[in-house]
Amino acid sequence: MAVGIFDSGLGGLTVLDAAQKRLPDVDFLYYGDNARAPYGVRDAEDVYQLTKAAVHDMWDKGCDLVILACNTASAAALRRMQEGGLPQGKRVLGVFVPLIEALTERQWGDNSPPREVEVKHVALFATPATVASRAFQRELAFRAIGVDVEAQACGGVVDAIEDGDMILAEALVRSHVDALKRKMPHPQAAILGCTHYPLMEKTFQEALGPDVKVFSQGNLVADSLSDYLTRHPNMYGNGAGGFFTTGEPRRVSDRATQFLRREISFQAA
Repeated sequence: MAVGIFDSGLGGLTVLDAAQKRLPDVDFLYYGDNARAPYGVRDAEDVYQLTKAAVHDMWDKGCDLVILACNTASAAALRRMQEGGLPQGKRVLGVFVPLIEALTERQWGDNSPPREVEVKHVALFATPATVASRAFQRELAFRAIGVDVEAQACGGVVDAIEDGDMILAEALVRSHVDALKRKMPHPQAAILGCTHYPLMEKTFQEALGPDVKVFSQGNLVADSLSDYLTRHPNMYGNGAGGFFTTGEPRRVSDRATQFLRREISFQAA
């Protein structure tokens, strides 16, 4: 039995790591489309087609439930896949949901009218594609009113992290935070809208200052997944766990091992 976790590259490993710690008895199948990463600079149609193909491959491998642990894929493909109809017994979920639940303090199934929330000024840090989609703002507007969201496209950060250049990644984060603060000098909360960014959470927090609450995705997604599986115990799937990549397995395995600081072995998808 395996739950699927998909990302264009290595960022989804932050979600996988949190999910494995939260759900140690659950098998996970991780699928990285490393050959075509990063998604954050692709157009929406391209991201949709690539995500759809990968998810169908994961369903074929025995995953009934697939988590899009990629904000760009969630922004460009999730709602379109869900509205287009899913195969019987198959589900696909994204990573925006737990963030918005935490920010608005209301469950996803709460369909009451939008209401005011405590946080009024929110900084969103994400890839250029996620920012361009305005998917986070759209989903937030269904649940909250009076929230000002200022989005900052963080070009280069994902590439630096994937290349293992954390010094460059840190410098880029500080530069993007400075750019955001020129537009919104006093954010109350910050959303790290990319699954790579938890690795830079400390840098984001330091650059933003101690008074800004930073929402990162790993643990939020893991807790939400645990709750979902409790309510839907039939969604564990019937396939085996493992690590799959469209890239070169040895190279991806080496990068993933450095990324999580434990041995990870990928096989060709």
